[in-house]
Amino acid sequence: MESIESDPPPPPPPPRQAQIPLPSATSGGSFSENSADFTSVPIHIITEPSQLPIEFLEPSPQKQLVIGLDCEGVDLCRNGTLCIMQLAFADAIYLVDVIEGGVKVMEACKPALESSYVTKVIHDCKRDSEALYFQFGIKLNNVLDTQIAYSIIEEQEGKNRVPDDYISFVGLLADPRYCGMSYPEKEEVRVLLRQDPSFWTRRPLSEMMIRTATDDVRFLLYIYKKMIDKLTDVSLWRVFIRGALYCHCFCLNNNNFADWPPLPPIPDDLAGEDSVPQGEILSVLDVPPGKMGRVIGKRGASIMSVKQSCNAEIHMGGNKGPPDRVFIIGPVKEVRKAEALIRGTMMDI
Repeated sequence: MESIESDPPPPPPPPRQAQIPLPSATSGGSFSENSADFTSVPIHIITEPSQLPIEFLEPSPQKQLVIGLDCEGVDLCRNGTLCIMQLAFADAIYLVDVIEGGVKVMEACKPALESSYVTKVIHDCKRDSEALYFQFGIKLNNVLDTQIAYSIIEEQEGKNRVPDDYISFVGLLADPRYCGMSYPEKEEVRVLLRQDPSFWTRRPLSEMMIRTATDDVRFLLYIYKKMIDKLTDVSLWRVFIRGALYCHCFCLNNNNFADWPPLPPIPDDLAGEDSVPQGEILSVLDVPPGKMGRVIGKRGASIMSVKQSCNAEIHMGGNKGPPDRVFIIGPVKEVRKAEALIRGTMMDI
């Protein structure tokens, strides 16, 4: 009897590609993704730890990394669902499918996310950090938050700080000093999320989901380089200090963050200089039941008055919580001033 040879299995499809700007690319609103300013890198969907680079899984001082980071999910916070974690390297983008990979793949990522040998470039890390901490016990560390860096560069260049004037990621991308790219698809996704809040839980990942997740990280390393070129040594230290406090912000625990990595120390070459600003702290104020309305005031007037009086950032838990606390980040003197003013709004007259 003749043996029947089966056809060999078809080769796996080539990985999807993303266009990322080269480090030497120029912005100024003139980017074209078909130009020589961009290069193609593969996009990998990750469901197993073995699919990630070994230098990421095993961080070391000999192979320090800088990566872009973002998270997508449903109601991303302590009580939501983290669905995708995006990692942007210079030569590839990895979309960690948390729904399919689960705890196993996130446990494998934990050493790098907590390591001081891996710099994580992210935009507004507060809720991402909260989700990572409460859902997977990950203490996000060593972040360069581009929202913070943008604000500190503005201060460094002599511009007055305006309360609650935080640059959005879309706004940052559009700024010709950093990227000069429009991102109209972001609004399209926002509309989809309003129509389908479980959008990021759908599997298999659609092309739109992959494209959107990729777009949120593919420019981060380029923006990082632009910001590093602008930041002074003192400003860079401030960015990392405030980034650590952002990571702590909504991750309130019972031991005052004693089990978290320590805040970045003043670099040796800056210690003793008169230009080094006062260190920053995070303060968490408990608001008694029924008093939050007074803290906020009519149409936000009370809390805005406090923000305008202090050189400190004041964040509220809002709908995602914690709803009964106020978070204050800034120099010690300014934080104490904000605390006193907020406590004053809670007093019975």
